[in-house]
Amino acid sequence: MDELGLFPLPAVLMPGEQAPLHIFEPRYRELIAECLDRQADFGLVLADDAGMRVVGTRASVVEVLERFPDGRLNVVVEGRARFRVVEVTETRSFATAEVDELDDAGDEPTDEERARCLAAFDRVVAAADVELDELDRESEFLSFEIAGRIDLGTDVKQELLETRSERERVVRLAGLLDRAAKAVSREREIRERASSNGRVEAL
Repeated sequence: MDELGLFPLPAVLMPGEQAPLHIFEPRYRELIAECLDRQADFGLVLADDAGMRVVGTRASVVEVLERFPDGRLNVVVEGRARFRVVEVTETRSFATAEVDELDDAGDEPTDEERARCLAAFDRVVAAADVELDELDRESEFLSFEIAGRIDLGTDVKQELLETRSERERVVRLAGLLDRAAKAVSREREIRERASSNGRVEAL
């Protein structure tokens, strides 16, 4: 167990996912400056109207995009290991906590379950007609690879982050992606019909 500086945000960062952050509050400028100086991680945790969650992701600054004269920063962070908050501490200007690593304790998905999840992912990408960062299809944590590329919403991402079974995450994702692919295809069909004849016909 060790103490980790926390950055509460209305967002979830998956292990392996990269995300841009704009650092403007003095306390978080202090946190990020310290992490850069020590090459240390900080903890990104979801915080919203329901409060701060107890499961988050260690994050590392992988690139400083811009430094402003007033001390603000634009950075890119990457998710590392998951952690669980054991006790919130008050030792710094920013939030801190004693944390434990959160490891999986469940089964691995079967080859068939992984294949179904990947097929559903491919259908979503094809339906949306977008280009995404290359997916590591052999990753031990395929669920995190996919969840970091598809916008599933904050609540779903947090649920996946807290789930301690790769098999449960993969099976859950396959169902979510199946529904998402159908919804994206239907939305695209409606747009195409509307643009071709000025109206949408009910089926």
